[in-house]
Amino acid sequence: MRLTRFGHSCVRFDTGEGVIVIDPGVFSDPAALDGADAVFITHQHPDHCNDPELRRLLEDRPEVRLYGPSSLSEVLGSLPFTTVSAGDAIPAAGTEVKVIGRHHAQIHADIPVVPNVGYLVDGVFHPGDALTVPDEPVRLLLAPIAAPWLKLAEAVDYIRAVDAPMVHPIHDAILSDTGLTMVDRMLANLVGDSYERIADGHTATI
Repeated sequence: MRLTRFGHSCVRFDTGEGVIVIDPGVFSDPAALDGADAVFITHQHPDHCNDPELRRLLEDRPEVRLYGPSSLSEVLGSLPFTTVSAGDAIPAAGTEVKVIGRHHAQIHADIPVVPNVGYLVDGVFHPGDALTVPDEPVRLLLAPIAAPWLKLAEAVDYIRAVDAPMVHPIHDAILSDTGLTMVDRMLANLVGDSYERIADGHTATI
């Protein structure tokens, strides 16, 4: 299976039998959706759910399946999607996508917490905007590293708690080039050799 980064939290899986895309948001390259068979959204925030691009996709290719928590209806309106929640297992592109987690990490007490689900695809876990630790082994963690709801120490502790043999950073569009270099260096020092960046637009075989 091939994993490609398309910016921020958007990743694309090419399984050999189809294409799965997770979290194509407004900070991501819309090309991630080219040829997609199934699109999974972790939550309703625009950096994870690019409403106009999803509308264009389904207008052009209505057979594409779109999945996410029920709260997506607040931003997608009448756009058809399949509601998923923790414990679901969705067949897609010749593999299975397991749904894990329930809530977005708290940004501030004054900001309501929205639903957030993570997705486990053939042992690769995308948590969305949460620090959910799956109750089954993870072979590759897509770890958020920069967000209004996250500090570096929490990212380190989360990576250690999941204890995956491979870690690729995501959720980093708010960092400058200098900030990205600094955070990558600190995480690599604190986490170890499991931490490796896939540059935007690049593909890794996993």
